[in-house]
Amino acid sequence: MNTQNLIAQIRKKNSFLCIGLDTDMEKIPTYLLSEEDPIFTFNKAIIDATHQFAVAYKPNFAFYEAHGRKGWKSLYKTIEYLNKTYPEIFTIADAKRGDIGNTSSMYAKAYFQEMAFDSVTVAPYMGKDSVEPFLAFRNKHAILLALTSNEGAFDFQTTNCGNTELYKKVLETSKTYENSERLMYVVGATKAEYFEEIRKIVPDSFLLVPGVGAQGGSLEEVCKYGMNKDIGLLVNSSRAIIYASSSSNFAEIAAAKAESMQREMALQIAKFNS
Repeated sequence: MNTQNLIAQIRKKNSFLCIGLDTDMEKIPTYLLSEEDPIFTFNKAIIDATHQFAVAYKPNFAFYEAHGRKGWKSLYKTIEYLNKTYPEIFTIADAKRGDIGNTSSMYAKAYFQEMAFDSVTVAPYMGKDSVEPFLAFRNKHAILLALTSNEGAFDFQTTNCGNTELYKKVLETSKTYENSERLMYVVGATKAEYFEEIRKIVPDSFLLVPGVGAQGGSLEEVCKYGMNKDIGLLVNSSRAIIYASSSSNFAEIAAAKAESMQREMALQIAKFNS
């Protein structure tokens, strides 16, 4: 799925909603635990109920890896179901990988060829040769961690590196990488005041934005400073949607939450275009 396909979906659905499939066995409705594969059953119900309001889904690998072989099976079934049933949906492997070149090449093959994700989150700390292997795949994307939404982000990301902050150095340097047009960036909604500066460096790139909702980020602020002519945002919501209810109609309630976010996004798009 290339960037133009993603933009077309955003325009069609009037939405830039990404739903995080951070599926926790301790939080899903208890009656699902009797299913052969509770994680996949939950994911499928959420996807079927919310796909008309979302343009992307983002399974967080930790929630699957924690269950070993069974968790990997659930993850494979989830991405296969998404690709087969809703091929217009943009998929994100939230794996936060990044290692020396030959290792990154193997990671890239795993996510892009074996599992057929459209994108993967990548940590930039090891530099160019740890990122470029992910950019070598046509119509695939690496989503670089730039300025994250967690409290510890201030430990390193905003510290000065010469005459500029480290996150800005990451953004500027990444633009020199081969196939850098395939880069997207993670920028937390809880750092909304930084979006204006980030857009000066990467005005046309897509930003994956966690932290709206449960972590207190403001959708309006994110859109005010982060939206561009192609919208350029994928705003992620996980807990606020997928755990909106633990009752038997959890998927219906999740759909209502997703629709509410989609309507807010449609208003922000209209405001930007006015």
